[in-house]
Amino acid sequence: MQVHVEGIGLLGPGLAGWADSRAILTGDSPYVATPTVLSASPLLPPAERRRSVPTVKLSMAVGAEAMEQAGRDPATVATVFASSSGDPDTLHQILDTLATEEREISPTRFHNSVHNAPAGYWSIATRSREPSTSLSAHDESFQAGLLEAAAEVAADGWTVGLIAYDMPYPEPLNRVRPIAGSFGTALVLTPQPTDRCLACLDIDITRGDEPLTRMADIGLEALRTGNPTARALPLLSALARVCAGGGHETVVLDLPPGGRLVIRVGSPC
Repeated sequence: MQVHVEGIGLLGPGLAGWADSRAILTGDSPYVATPTVLSASPLLPPAERRRSVPTVKLSMAVGAEAMEQAGRDPATVATVFASSSGDPDTLHQILDTLATEEREISPTRFHNSVHNAPAGYWSIATRSREPSTSLSAHDESFQAGLLEAAAEVAADGWTVGLIAYDMPYPEPLNRVRPIAGSFGTALVLTPQPTDRCLACLDIDITRGDEPLTRMADIGLEALRTGNPTARALPLLSALARVCAGGGHETVVLDLPPGGRLVIRVGSPC
């Protein structure tokens, strides 16, 4: 499948937006891990802004950045939301409440617990009525989201915004499902090249034994292996280098059981 990248969003430990992170991803600036700063999206009405949970703040931030860079009205763009765990804080709080004698869960907590809650907030904020998919595939959720988004672009001819995010669980769930930091990324993908395109992606699924692409920086590699959505880092690094100097690169991401996602990243076609 071939798709074209019009916009990129990024927010994570030491990665404060795509523009500020490009030099880090190309290796031209050092990576320093600092906590991810989240704030409520100004796109949301006041009531929803007050109710928004960290996963909504994270997904809204990267999605809005990618749409702005693409010059797209988000109301006209289909979306794919991908996350391995949804909202860990809300899930923890619900389980904590169910372990008490009261066992009364607030409606706000309940509606934030469903996996497509960020997609719902996104549609409210952008007034979008375009198709939206929310999915989870454990540690390969970003890869599954990219495949879904690319398939919609290739098969249906839609412009699609892929928005992926993952955050750590509180204790004691963190002991059995550790996730490193809060990390989100977004890509705006189109079926045809436009004058705003940053790169071209050729995506294949293989059953080969190609070695996985890893990060040269030890801190970024720890983030890649520690957060499911950060499996996107090799692709983001390749995009940063191609955007800076042209040429092409090949990125290999894991796709269990026994598969590989091979992505050829090139200058706009």
